[in-house]
Amino acid sequence: MAKPQSAADLSGWIGDHTTALVGIPLRIALIVAGLIVVRIVAKKAIARVVQHILEPSENENDAEQTVSRPSGRGPTLLQRDRTYARQRREQRARTIGSVLGSAVTIVLFMIGAAMVLGEVGIALGPLLASAGVVGLAIGFGAQSLVADYLSGLLIMLEDQYGVGDSVDLGEAVGTVEHVGLRLTHVRDLNGGLWHIRNGEILRVRNDSQEWARAVLDVAVAYEANLDTVYRVLEETGLALRKDPSFKGLLLEDPSVWGVQSLDADGVLVRIAVKTVPLEQWAVTRELRRRTKEALDAAGIDIPFPQRTVWLRSDDQGSELGAVPTQR
Repeated sequence: MAKPQSAADLSGWIGDHTTALVGIPLRIALIVAGLIVVRIVAKKAIARVVQHILEPSENENDAEQTVSRPSGRGPTLLQRDRTYARQRREQRARTIGSVLGSAVTIVLFMIGAAMVLGEVGIALGPLLASAGVVGLAIGFGAQSLVADYLSGLLIMLEDQYGVGDSVDLGEAVGTVEHVGLRLTHVRDLNGGLWHIRNGEILRVRNDSQEWARAVLDVAVAYEANLDTVYRVLEETGLALRKDPSFKGLLLEDPSVWGVQSLDADGVLVRIAVKTVPLEQWAVTRELRRRTKEALDAAGIDIPFPQRTVWLRSDDQGSELGAVPTQR
């Protein structure tokens, strides 16, 4: 019959296992507490980053302070929905905040799990090797998905484009309606909605960043005096910029660049001006309308395409000559 364990033996066993009974749980608790503190600090830092992204830029503040324009065909076309800028900032901030928060949580969890397993005496080598093999297999199977997410994250971090921007992504040309980590949605001119994987976007032309340029090519007859044409175009451009209905849309005085080409039907003269983003097309339409009126008032003809008609005699069948006509 076994003797009951004495108090001395029990105290000795407790003394021998004090580290396992007290030290290990205490260290694990300290690890968990430290990770929680780091997570709270990181969350506050991410919140500050998101708040910084949500703050409107100076250009957007200037645009919001632009004087309202009266009704009319030209000015109405120039009115832009400023909610696009807010939607872009909010979407970008939410996505970046969510990605950063998830990344910090995952990293801290993995570090904490590794430290806790090390404290309880579980070897990490075989686990890390197994996780590496599984991760490699998943990476090969979902490499396109990983590329999409990485590309989407870089697009947002670098602010290549956002909601409301007018972009050219190759076959898809139109206005961006949504930017996600995996897909970008673009609405084209005909109303079609394009779904483009971010990993397949190789190049982007953004017509909405910082500034744009309205370019107008005006054809005049060869008989027109080019100095007069230059003067009419400059006066028309300056009048457009001084118009209160277009205040803030033109960033500089319009500039006549000169003769762009000598075509068969006339001389092509180019005028250009910097504008705020997404307003270049509306400014070009209004400038084209005013240029037509100014050229008519100055008596400068806009040439028509020329066509030559050959006439033959009905009796002898011989050529009588060529008569230029207009169509």
